[in-house]
Amino acid sequence: MAGRRDWDNAFTGERLKGKVENAPSYAGAQSFLRRRFSRELEGVDVAITGIPFDTATSNRPGARFGPRALRMASSSMTWARPWPWEFDPMEVLSMVDYGDCPFDYGDPASIPPAIEQHVDRILASNTACLAFGGDHFVSYPLLQAHAKHHGPLRLLHFDAHSDTWPDDSDRVDHGTMFYHAAKKGLVDPAHSVQIGLRTTNDDTLGFNVLDARWVQEHGPQAVAQRAREILGDEKVYLTFDIDCLDPAYAPGTGTPVCGGLTTYQALEIIRGLVGINLVGMDLVEVSPAYDSGDITAFAGASLATEFLCLFAANPRREENHNT
Repeated sequence: MAGRRDWDNAFTGERLKGKVENAPSYAGAQSFLRRRFSRELEGVDVAITGIPFDTATSNRPGARFGPRALRMASSSMTWARPWPWEFDPMEVLSMVDYGDCPFDYGDPASIPPAIEQHVDRILASNTACLAFGGDHFVSYPLLQAHAKHHGPLRLLHFDAHSDTWPDDSDRVDHGTMFYHAAKKGLVDPAHSVQIGLRTTNDDTLGFNVLDARWVQEHGPQAVAQRAREILGDEKVYLTFDIDCLDPAYAPGTGTPVCGGLTTYQALEIIRGLVGINLVGMDLVEVSPAYDSGDITAFAGASLATEFLCLFAANPRREENHNT
């Protein structure tokens, strides 16, 4: 097995840590960062899972294919540690690709609890979760599962939209889930922050908003500093809607809005958040049918890898893992 070039780490990898240097990016099973596909979670720090659900979208569908696109884009990111980090999350964290959440698309009412139960099984094993949507509604059952295990969370929300439009029903909608999350005490708006917003919703529900103009005027370092001040030391859930990026950098999404962040700005903000008490994370709304040259998928996979760096750098990670 010279160079082990016939070894597909997604199926036969023996270690849950480490780079995969010999696998060509254009071939093999497309697990995220070529992690082993597994539902065995003993000794696993992070389980990566897809939530291929997009029937809550209000505009262009297709985000059900987002997890697949993100996995494929990540296949070229496994040969060296992410720049400019001084450590490699693949060496620090034991990770598996947990596959996708199963649900019955013909029984819509059963889908939100199926998502919650899927993630609850991961968290119950003392394993953190990085989830890929799907449309942004999936963050609601993800938050329900995380709040069950961690208590009320502080939300770190990157988006073009607030997703806090009022709703007094139980409808499944990708624009109302943080309204429900705030009203039901899953998140603490006063110590949460929304970054990159650029659509009109006059009622902030008490969330702190650093809109797209604020980001452009103050720069990534100031955004990260202000976000750290708002979030404090308590447990944080990070959700990133890819439409936070300007359509020039992420055309492959369902509800694009001009005037957004550059990929560089978003990456630098994430890098400036080292030290936050991150316990859960998702990246949503990648819709590859509208993408160009896979740039949205590459942006999403790069951001998700940064989330893993941020999670690995959390000084309270071991403490959280043991509670």
